[in-house]
Amino acid sequence: MKLSRFHFPFKAMGSSCEVQLYAADSKQAQQIAMQAIADVQRIEQRYSRYRKDSVIFAINHVAARAGSIDIDEETLALLNYANTCYYQSDGLFDITSGVLRELWDFKTLIIPKEKQIKAILPRIGWDKVNIKGTQLSFAEQGMQLDFGGIGKEYAVDRAAAVCQQQGVDHGLVDLGGDIKVIGPHPDGRPWAVGIRHPRIQGQLMASINVARGGVASSGDYERCIVLNGKRYSHILNPKTGWPVTGMSSITVVAEQCVVAGSVSTISMLKERRGKQWLKEIKLAHIWMDVHGKIGGTLKLKGS
Repeated sequence: MKLSRFHFPFKAMGSSCEVQLYAADSKQAQQIAMQAIADVQRIEQRYSRYRKDSVIFAINHVAARAGSIDIDEETLALLNYANTCYYQSDGLFDITSGVLRELWDFKTLIIPKEKQIKAILPRIGWDKVNIKGTQLSFAEQGMQLDFGGIGKEYAVDRAAAVCQQQGVDHGLVDLGGDIKVIGPHPDGRPWAVGIRHPRIQGQLMASINVARGGVASSGDYERCIVLNGKRYSHILNPKTGWPVTGMSSITVVAEQCVVAGSVSTISMLKERRGKQWLKEIKLAHIWMDVHGKIGGTLKLKGS
């Protein structure tokens, strides 16, 4: 059966997104893509901190007063994954660190004072969150949860799974650069995935071939502040409250996009120790440090 390639661009989670898939005809392709897009929109509605009808808004309403709330199985699974990330990162990947946004507004050029940061740090700490069964509770007033580090990547994996369940063997889902490759082109060729250059807008740092799996990047180039020649990344260390330094960009390839995303973020949070940690976990990766040096294990397209 001859398969044709179809593109379905859409907007979600503040990003330009796309489903690409091979199918027998446009009607079949559109039906599958619309199901995948609908699941992305469902996840965005559930976990967007900007929506008053979201699950995360309800959780944070309770967290603010150190209360308790019952959660559903999907939310529990995400929290359990966040728990794993917290312990594997020695507490650096912490979904309670979103309260730091109260001080770090990356739309302005205002750097918070050290005393402001120290005052907010007691409201951070995954170890102050308790999960018993399906009940979630908080030990400190004024806390928040933020799924920004795993939510979009989870949505990528879910959308790709929807496509696979409908019989798609060749295609990919791209949510603002977080990608899940379902399978190669029908002739077996891998997909060429471009990796954004962290310092030169509109240019690629590298291009890699991916036949299957999740691809995600973290870097100091999005929502950053550059003041007096110093760059302040939006990736914040939950233990100090200050932006990370040392690495400009890290891209990871893993079986699931949510794993690729959390690993790239953790390695950014580990700063100069991130390179060694990436070697130890043995996932394919490429990085650029703040001096412009490039390294990693990923084979670049054409090399």
